[in-house]
Amino acid sequence: MKYSNEPMLDMFIFETTQLIEQLETAILSSEKSNCYTQAAINEIFRIMHTIKGCSAMMLLDDISSLAHAIEDLFYFLREEKPQNVDCCTLSDLVLEGVDFVKVEMEKIKNGDAADGKAYSLIDNIKAFLAVLKHSNTSGAPADTKEHNSEKWHKNCVSREAAPPSAAINFFKAVIFFEEGCEMENIRAFEVVHNLKGIADEVYHIPENITDNSKSSEIIQREGFKLYITTHYPYEQLYELLMRTVLLKKLELTEAESRDDIPALSQAAHEMCARVSEDGSPGKGGNGQREADYAEAQHVSIHNSIISVNVNKLDRLMDRIGEMVIAEAMVVQNPDLKGMQMDNFQKAAWQLNKIVGEIQDMVMSIRMVPLADTFNKMHRIVRDMCRKLDKEVELEITGEETEVDKNIIEHISDPLMHLIRNSIDHGIEPPEERKAAGKPHSGRIALEARNAGSDVLIIVKDDGRGLNRERILTKARENDLLLKPEDDMSDREIFSLIFLAGFSTKDGVSEYSGRGVGLDVVTKNIEKVGGSVQVDSVMGRGTSITMKIPLTLAIIDGMNIQVGSARYTIPIISIMQSFRPAENDIITDPDGNEMVMLRGCCYPVLRLHEHFNVRTEITEFTKGIFIMVESEHKVLCIFADELLGQQQVVIKALPAYIRSSGKTRGLAGCTLLGDGSISLIVDIAGLAGLSEPG
Repeated sequence: MKYSNEPMLDMFIFETTQLIEQLETAILSSEKSNCYTQAAINEIFRIMHTIKGCSAMMLLDDISSLAHAIEDLFYFLREEKPQNVDCCTLSDLVLEGVDFVKVEMEKIKNGDAADGKAYSLIDNIKAFLAVLKHSNTSGAPADTKEHNSEKWHKNCVSREAAPPSAAINFFKAVIFFEEGCEMENIRAFEVVHNLKGIADEVYHIPENITDNSKSSEIIQREGFKLYITTHYPYEQLYELLMRTVLLKKLELTEAESRDDIPALSQAAHEMCARVSEDGSPGKGGNGQREADYAEAQHVSIHNSIISVNVNKLDRLMDRIGEMVIAEAMVVQNPDLKGMQMDNFQKAAWQLNKIVGEIQDMVMSIRMVPLADTFNKMHRIVRDMCRKLDKEVELEITGEETEVDKNIIEHISDPLMHLIRNSIDHGIEPPEERKAAGKPHSGRIALEARNAGSDVLIIVKDDGRGLNRERILTKARENDLLLKPEDDMSDREIFSLIFLAGFSTKDGVSEYSGRGVGLDVVTKNIEKVGGSVQVDSVMGRGTSITMKIPLTLAIIDGMNIQVGSARYTIPIISIMQSFRPAENDIITDPDGNEMVMLRGCCYPVLRLHEHFNVRTEITEFTKGIFIMVESEHKVLCIFADELLGQQQVVIKALPAYIRSSGKTRGLAGCTLLGDGSISLIVDIAGLAGLSEPG
């Protein structure tokens, strides 16, 4: 079965993904506290009930059946409260179910058929539930407990759940869902579907809850109104409706006859709007509830948070980028040179202010906290500790730090590999830690903090640290050394662990030994213009710092000219610009050009030589030096002249240029105000190329 990109499917994917994350957090939190609290059991039951209903409506039977089995399990835990529960096995079973749903959701996102089979998982859950029922010492017979655990599901689908009375009862119900729950029309459909088991007649407003896109708005504003005839009593109907997922408020009133509820008469559709005004359903001792509902009619429910497809935000950001370029084209138009236009300058300043504010607002909309990404690491730590027989505590700080949505997508995998590497390579087994005088349990600290226009993400452990000599030995064996060992600093040697094919582990395990993994870290971080550095002390631990930009879209840049070409240097990388004196230029014994500034020597990079650009300005005293810094490496770039500062929109280099293999030192391109193209300089790449030797 193939799925198309439909709004209902998008909402299902979004909501289910959110619920799965909540479920995983609830399980891991319960594991830490060594038991499942009643609140956690209720939350997991609610989540699985929602996933069951929504996936059934999307015809995803395997996900629905699995969710139903987990729901049954937690219904038993909630109602019977058994004493002797193997919480570890319970967590394993539910997390296996979580993994199954995750895999199926990825298939759906990719447009593939969700064809996974959950039979074995369901059988394991049912077997675990059977053991719980058998060992439960509450005193009730096993068959009675089984009947009780299934009672609610039978109420939804069968009239045999309770013997109906001979009399027919007439009810009006108004259901309000939690604010911001989304998909109110689908939830209303589920309510109607559940009522089919016990109701003789059901009328509802809005009438069309599946095809009318405005039905959700009506339900948000006025509630979902139901008019019901049934042989079942008030108490049982009330109990059934109270189990509605994400229910905020229920108004259930009973009438003495059909005539007391106009919606149940032949003129139902014309009179429904007046039902709450004439007060007729207020009979049966529930007048106060109806009065509360009448008051609620006048209160509009407004969502303060809405969900927006990230693709729409990407397109909006593209348009903002084009607007920034268009504004620069107007203000910097060559036709305006030499003209005195005070009013134009005032208008241009106002335009620049408005464009800047819009840009800041759009960028803030795209910013998301790192909390979700960080919290996913708890699951990795838990699973690895179980398999490697280690004890590790994960401490998270700074999770409220925000970065661009696209940045998040690039750092999830690197973060996972760093955490896994710290547990597998860094943290010692409990016996080894005890012998070294360390605490029995290892510690991994995951921290995020802002640093100017960048964000630092630090993974620090208190393990055995990196063995400098062992890393060098492995690098020599694999021919991975790019410079003499004596010229390499400790940080450069430690950075060798990020090279593809490098591994210090002799055997191959599930988590390491193949020489892949950490190279993903540098590749992904470099894609977003970031960098990685490693610090380590033998026997005390390792600290790995990822430095990433806040956003990828728009930067402040300094435009420079080299011959007929133009380049843009990110302002954040520039330390200063200057024109040297002739005696400041020196040449080292290897023939590398250096410039002396305040008693220190810095390497010089002639940009026209590096990019093979023709220029008449080749003497240092006639051009300009721009001193830049990247990862504690300082470089002086020689150019013809500075053109001025400007906000620029980063565009990817065309594919035919990227495939040429000659893009080292370039991060992208942009369009300037006069319509010309400027290449954006990759300072980190140039700094690496400029190292002597």
